[in-house]
Amino acid sequence: MTPQSPPASPCAFVIFGAAGDLTQRLLLPALYNLRRAGLLPANFAVIGVARAAKDDAAFRAEFADSLRRFAHNVSAEDANWLSQRMFYLAGDFDAPATYAKLAQLLANTDRTQQTGGNYLYYLATPPQAFAIIPKRLAAVGLLTEAERQWRRVIIEKPFGTDLISAQALNRSLLEVLAENQIYRIDHYLGKETVQNIMVLRFANGMFEPLWSRNHIDHVQITVAETVGVEQRGKFYDATGALRDMVPNHLFQLLTLIAMEPPTCFDAEAVRTEKAKVLEAAHSFGPEDAQRNVVRAQYGPGRVGGTSVTAYRDAANVPPHSTTETYVALRLMIDNWRWAGVPFYLRTGKALAARRTEVVIQFKQAPFALFRDTPVERLTPNDMRILIQPEEGVTLRFSAKIPGPMVRMEGVAMKFNYQEHFHAAPNTGYETLIYDCMQGDPTLFQRADNIEAGWRVVQPILDAWARDRALSMPIYPAGSSGPPEADALLAREHRHWRRIQRDDGSP
Repeated sequence: MTPQSPPASPCAFVIFGAAGDLTQRLLLPALYNLRRAGLLPANFAVIGVARAAKDDAAFRAEFADSLRRFAHNVSAEDANWLSQRMFYLAGDFDAPATYAKLAQLLANTDRTQQTGGNYLYYLATPPQAFAIIPKRLAAVGLLTEAERQWRRVIIEKPFGTDLISAQALNRSLLEVLAENQIYRIDHYLGKETVQNIMVLRFANGMFEPLWSRNHIDHVQITVAETVGVEQRGKFYDATGALRDMVPNHLFQLLTLIAMEPPTCFDAEAVRTEKAKVLEAAHSFGPEDAQRNVVRAQYGPGRVGGTSVTAYRDAANVPPHSTTETYVALRLMIDNWRWAGVPFYLRTGKALAARRTEVVIQFKQAPFALFRDTPVERLTPNDMRILIQPEEGVTLRFSAKIPGPMVRMEGVAMKFNYQEHFHAAPNTGYETLIYDCMQGDPTLFQRADNIEAGWRVVQPILDAWARDRALSMPIYPAGSSGPPEADALLAREHRHWRRIQRDDGSP
């Protein structure tokens, strides 16, 4: 999505779960940002569907409040333009009457807003509704595509809770939708730096020749959060860090880093190469699940100066819970490019800093040239791809310290998106919503991608379920995680990049 991109095609944007936090914090501000960028069509409508009893005026008032809280430099003209195209429908997601009323409302927006019979449905709902809503829409003909009319459904994660449930959800969706109508969204792929990984790799002749086992020692992928479970204890205790983050967010980053060059940037070519990465992932047997996977749970501590109670003391969490809030794993990709290169993935809550990054650790240069100099060791060469909260790329290498003797110091070259491009703040959903309106599924997951991710982690879940005696280390809130995760790398003489608040150092 660039300023030169054309406006999306006319459509009605239907949000199921319009009263929820996702809609207020992210979706409505994203639509406003698209309007500000000139990327919404002139013929456009937003229909919010939720159980709460309210009218159009109340929905529009909530939109205004959402912009005050979560948008930047709000233009009254653009806000009013979008507000006048917003409508609300109260109804239960499983009630046929809701969909009969929705069909009438959509027909009305086709007439008044000239939306052309193009409908985009966003399921910002609990996962229990993912199968119900499409079936109800299909029953009243709201998924049937006609000539020059499209119907698409966006589904938020989680896409199942294990392999069996993911397969069942895909079967249910494909009973009433074609695969090209389903847009399984992962908001991480809306971030500029994530999309830039392909450009970084494939548009720069200096990097792609180095992108293999010949030059890369290992790869680290980190998604660290400072927040605990807060008020989501009931949901989180039934989910855990592995299910919540690894098959989606971390594997999306993994596949972009490890994929082979696609034949072109066509959506199917890109998604096929990403699927191949997960298909080549080394299977976790029972011993691997113990040796190469670490799970842990946060205890009491301080995060950023704020006291945090232990996970087991959080609301709606059982006092003897064995649900992990941290997971780290060592993953091998069994193909020609990556044979012998370990990928270390970690994610956790209540950690020292909020940080999502990928570290490409290059192999050490030979030391022989410097053996008769005061140089004690060479600075590790690595590339950090920073995704959040800062977006950019850092390269670290050695440079000679001025003076008559050969002494070296690690230095960094840093590229920052905000500083260079003066990019406007966004929610990360703008590109994804726009692409869906344009019918571009490149950044969305196919059914086979979803199931391939679950096939990798399912043996770990099975091993944990079989062996209740597996240890559950406790790490202090505000730390970088448990010592066992450090040991995972230390046994191969490697170490994690520290999770800390960024002070500008490499």
